Amino acid sequence: MKLLFDANLSHKLVGILAHDFPDCAHVRGIGLLAAEDSRIWDHARTHGHVVVSKDTDFRDRSYLEGAPPKIIWLDVGNAGTVAIADLLRRERPRIERFENQEESLLILSIGLTAI
Repeated sequence: MKLLFDANLSHKLVGILAHDFPDCAHVRGIGLLAAEDSRIWDHARTHGHVVVSKDTDFRDRSYLEGAPPKIIWLDVGNAGTVAIADLLRRERPRIERFENQEESLLILSIGLTAI
């Protein structure tokens, strides 16, 4: 699964999660750090990425347009990079199932509010 981390997440996730998600990238690493959401959306759709973001704009656009690209929306508040990496590792089986399902949005949360 090719995850593309949005600018509101640390670029360090790429290195931290390289073993678990070897095809992951960050918008910073592909020249889209300051890009509009629409450019990131188009890039993800063209290159087969699943966008991972805390940005509600991606979540909302997913409701309106569907996939591709698929969106993993992180409802994690101000959680740090390590906590987010742990969440993604823990939810890896769900993420892998999501890749093969028709749904366009997967919401992951830390704590008791997980969906």
